[in-house]
Amino acid sequence: MIRLLLIGIGTGNPDHLTRAATKAMNDADLILLPRKGDAKSDLIDLRRTICAQLLTGPTRIVEFDMPVRAAEPAYLDAVTGWHDAIAGLWMEQAALHLPDGGTMALLVWGDPSLYDSSLRIAARLGPKVDIRVIPGITSIQALTAAHGICLNRLAEPVLITTGRRLREQGWPPGVNDIVVMLDGHCAFRDLPPQDMLIWWGAYLGMDCEELARGPLGEVGPAIVERRAALRARHGWIMDVYLLRRAPAAFN
Repeated sequence: MIRLLLIGIGTGNPDHLTRAATKAMNDADLILLPRKGDAKSDLIDLRRTICAQLLTGPTRIVEFDMPVRAAEPAYLDAVTGWHDAIAGLWMEQAALHLPDGGTMALLVWGDPSLYDSSLRIAARLGPKVDIRVIPGITSIQALTAAHGICLNRLAEPVLITTGRRLREQGWPPGVNDIVVMLDGHCAFRDLPPQDMLIWWGAYLGMDCEELARGPLGEVGPAIVERRAALRARHGWIMDVYLLRRAPAAFN
């Protein structure tokens, strides 16, 4: 029997890990660290730093190369095949390093339950794998904390969506406040900027944290330029933003 721990690590700052997350890391027999190529070496470096600072026992650390998602026009088909390949790699590592069973852990950005596929991948592993989730700080929490704002307005709902859906379907009906994640193409550029505010953050909680806020028509173009420059500098970027429609005032 393999126990799989999906440990939320927030935005990569070791201070963002809960005591439960630190305990789970030290209880694990094996921690898997995925490598995603040279362009994203900072991502695995952050995981290495977390392990170096928080591990106090004999937990083994094993790095493995992540498969590349196929560039298929059918997005869901490409993602499904990619997840199948990742699940196969996890099981290969478990068989190689824990042949008699034990506890294997993965360090998941943010929280494993929010716009992350670790749980969907883990569901492919079968009944002999016991899956446990240790929640983490989400990028949404880090964003609102960094700007010192509430996520929702009084008695108002908030919708969490993706850049892809915002780009393809436009502003969702029935809500005035949305959080947009996984937006590599700045989908807010296609929205009418009148009476719309944005709170944006990248590398939240890290030393290189970047923030911007204000009327979308004024700060939106600057965010696009800034985001491109940051991606070129670091080789990767993680960002998230809150959009809020009328009334046109910070609240």
